[in-house]
Amino acid sequence: MAEIKDKENALIMETTKGKVVIELFPDLAPGHVARIKELAREGAYDGVVFHRVIEGFMAQTGDVKFGKSGGKDFHPARAGMGGSEKPDLKAEFSNMNHGRGTCSMARSQNPNSANSQFFICFGDASFLNRQYTVWGQVIEGMDNVDKIKRGEPVVDPDKIVSIRVAADA
Repeated sequence: MAEIKDKENALIMETTKGKVVIELFPDLAPGHVARIKELAREGAYDGVVFHRVIEGFMAQTGDVKFGKSGGKDFHPARAGMGGSEKPDLKAEFSNMNHGRGTCSMARSQNPNSANSQFFICFGDASFLNRQYTVWGQVIEGMDNVDKIKRGEPVVDPDKIVSIRVAADA
């Protein structure tokens, strides 16, 4: 099991495929890390589906409006078009490489449009560097991320059962 150095800056994500531990990078993306932790502590990500999963590229989730199974606005066909009710975030681009296990924010064409959706890279996606905000790295359970059902959109998708800040778990 991976050692969590800073429990306030780590997430424990239970998925339908198993546990995933993510180390957060508050020095790299303070606004994004704060938002992810805020949504995690509100339970906003619990039940949210992995709506876009591309082999060799990434698994995307985090649409707390349309992607939350059991939520009042759950709409699988629209998952990926929503976010939270919180304001969009200002981009925090860095030189951090989008490699295997990198956690980065999804956004629209507008660089300052990230809100709640994020993705986990399956492999090298360095073409995204300096264009998307990296906020964390999977330190345990990448084998479980690899098992997430593929699709665009995904039929009968896997989902986040819960995300907790390690300090609260």
